[in-house]
Amino acid sequence: MSHDVRARVLPPLAAVLTVGVGLVNILSSLTPDAGWRAGVLHAAVGHEVPTAAHALALQAGVGLVVVGMYLARRHRRAWAVTVAILVAAGALNLLKGLDVEEALANWALAALLVSARGAFPVRGDPSAWARGAFLAAAAGGVVALSVAAEELFGREVGHGRAWEVVLLVAAAWIVFRPLAAPRALQGAAARVLARGIVEHHGGDTLSYFKLRADQHYFFDSRQRAFVAYRVEARTLVVAGDPVGPPTALPGLLRELLDFASARDLRVSVVGASERFAQTAQAAGLRSWYLGDEAILDTAAFSLEGRRIRKVRQAVARAERAGYEAVATPLGALTDEQLAELEALAERARCGEPERGFSMALDGLRGEHVADSLVVVARGADGRAGGFLHFVPCFGRDAMSLGFMRRDPDTPNGLMEFLVVRSIEAVAVRGVAELSLNFALFARLMHSPETRFERLLGRIARIADRAFGIESLYRFNAKFFPAWQPRYLLYQGALGLPRAGLATMWAERQLPALRFPR
Repeated sequence: MSHDVRARVLPPLAAVLTVGVGLVNILSSLTPDAGWRAGVLHAAVGHEVPTAAHALALQAGVGLVVVGMYLARRHRRAWAVTVAILVAAGALNLLKGLDVEEALANWALAALLVSARGAFPVRGDPSAWARGAFLAAAAGGVVALSVAAEELFGREVGHGRAWEVVLLVAAAWIVFRPLAAPRALQGAAARVLARGIVEHHGGDTLSYFKLRADQHYFFDSRQRAFVAYRVEARTLVVAGDPVGPPTALPGLLRELLDFASARDLRVSVVGASERFAQTAQAAGLRSWYLGDEAILDTAAFSLEGRRIRKVRQAVARAERAGYEAVATPLGALTDEQLAELEALAERARCGEPERGFSMALDGLRGEHVADSLVVVARGADGRAGGFLHFVPCFGRDAMSLGFMRRDPDTPNGLMEFLVVRSIEAVAVRGVAELSLNFALFARLMHSPETRFERLLGRIARIADRAFGIESLYRFNAKFFPAWQPRYLLYQGALGLPRAGLATMWAERQLPALRFPR
């Protein structure tokens, strides 16, 4: 059995076996002992030891049922506690009635778990031991009182057993809670390190977006490469390809998977390139086509010809309305000019929240965006009617679209006007490629290759009513770009729905469910 198959199969198998053995212990402790075995045992140790062993074996059985459920989630503490309970339960079965069969079953399962230790990597919260130990001790106290009451009054106290189960479940929930992912964002030193890595190795069109101020960073052990991520739906959602030298990426990915596994998280990557998707496949990640990024060749672009006449007409319409476009480094804008653009962006959203995670920036302010470029369309009255914001791709003559905003009161065609003027503005700056919007599921809707893709394309058209998928594709297609596919990477054969939900939450396409801590 390979390591990956062993890691997937053993935890749920161990959970089922543990719950089964726990139920056997419970039933065995509630049934009368065999006559001759009880006689031998009572002659050897008296009747007090078997009576206490019966009560403790029942508690051990309940504990195995409770703890066994955490084994399926690969918790290391659950593994250690289960092994200890199984070893003790085997001895208790001998002391309560010479139940050799039950004892061997407990010890055999303990041996199996010991041999499968590596399949349980999830680490527990180090702060949980004290509270969990208190509840476990309380459960033990309830059992002791129940046993004492049975000895004194000759009958079992039912409420004591119920409270024992409640306390054990509460203790397990606290003790086996996995190590939490970092909640606080890293400080300035991590931001500076990430910026340096992006400047040296950020040739991908999405690399710059990792400098958002609202993302977590994970660096490899040598701090040569990193990923930016968020945690949603118990999934560590990585934004685009990792950044760093190609030789460091496989090691970074292994360390990231170990980091996530220790916290009971799955890993997904949104917006992965085709090249990285192949690299990640060797680490066990699966890929699913997500959409296409529109890449324009600025030198080859032209407004001449019949096929682009609609764009040419839109540009002429905006010019007749008195609009002009000016390209300015974002760091050169005054506070008043930035405030004007932010107010415009607020009006453009029409009350909707700002979206984006892997392919957009988080705002127009901050040192991390000072070297980006903004192209503003102003009307005859000098007011800004719309703007496009572009970020650089280091080590590559390319820029990527970060924001596209238009005042709802401006005429149609202003965005086409801005794109054309932006192409002209970046071309004179030596930029050869311009990355426009990302078209979600573009191939599925317009050139599906299989029946399954045609089905997905129909579903995407239904979703278009809520997310504007089709309109964004059609806008990009007006400029006849090259299409670069992007992928969603995920773990496990059944991990796609979970990765998809986590991605939509991370991108703020769906409102995330938030519960008080």
